[in-house]
Amino acid sequence: MFRTFMFAAAPGLTAASPKPLISLTEPLTRRTCNTIRDALENAFDQGDPENAHDPSETHAAVLVPFCNVNGKPGILLEVRGKLRTHSGEVSFPGGKVDKTDPTTLAAALRETEEEVGIHPNQVEILGRFGPPEHSLGGMRVWPYVGFIHPSNTDNDQHPSGTHPDPGADDDMPLPSLPLASLTLSQREVAHAFHLPLSAVMSPPRMHSYLFRGQRPYYAISVADIVAGIGAVHADGPEGAEVRWINDSKQRDEIGGGREGRLEVWGLTGWYLSVLMRILRVYA
Repeated sequence: MFRTFMFAAAPGLTAASPKPLISLTEPLTRRTCNTIRDALENAFDQGDPENAHDPSETHAAVLVPFCNVNGKPGILLEVRGKLRTHSGEVSFPGGKVDKTDPTTLAAALRETEEEVGIHPNQVEILGRFGPPEHSLGGMRVWPYVGFIHPSNTDNDQHPSGTHPDPGADDDMPLPSLPLASLTLSQREVAHAFHLPLSAVMSPPRMHSYLFRGQRPYYAISVADIVAGIGAVHADGPEGAEVRWINDSKQRDEIGGGREGRLEVWGLTGWYLSVLMRILRVYA
């Protein structure tokens, strides 16, 4: 059962920003993507060596995939499949960096294609942010940000994030991604869904937690979104039953969320909050 609770701001974190850098309701445009790219560059040194990491650690990489769906701006997320670690939890596409991956970005793109069928040439990379945090399993997770173009868009010449059409109007809405075009890995992904940007500022969805018991962030309730028309399912049609497990001891980051909710929380929720701060959605 999906329940809503009263919203309360976490200490040191304010949801309402006086001037977000991007619109939460208008479709993403070329200008929006440039704004996100500039904000990431200002917040995190993109010139740092991408793989300047401790080889003694185990590393993973995720993609935060912005996209328009039916003309609405948002971010694509997954609910992990039952044969995967932390099944039933919400996450970004991504996974462990393999020895065959030349970079952490390559790992994020490979995992995204394997999990939801988005080809790397559909992904316009906008940047990365940090610092990369450790997962509960001990992996250091490197987050990247991209915009997802539909597969029928001619991006084959522009896999690195350059402008796909120099003559296009910067304020023209970018093409929407048909969710039906996604191909989910039945082993790894139970559901994929579009989280509208407006949802990250919806008080009934927002819940204040402390990441690793110290740093405030917002978790976002999403059970109704995953069960609705803004999602696709590995084992059934739209509206398929959504199941997840909640930790009976209410431990942080264990299970789908707290108090019976399915939430964008834990490391995924933390990274979402960090990105929203960079974009001045959260103050």
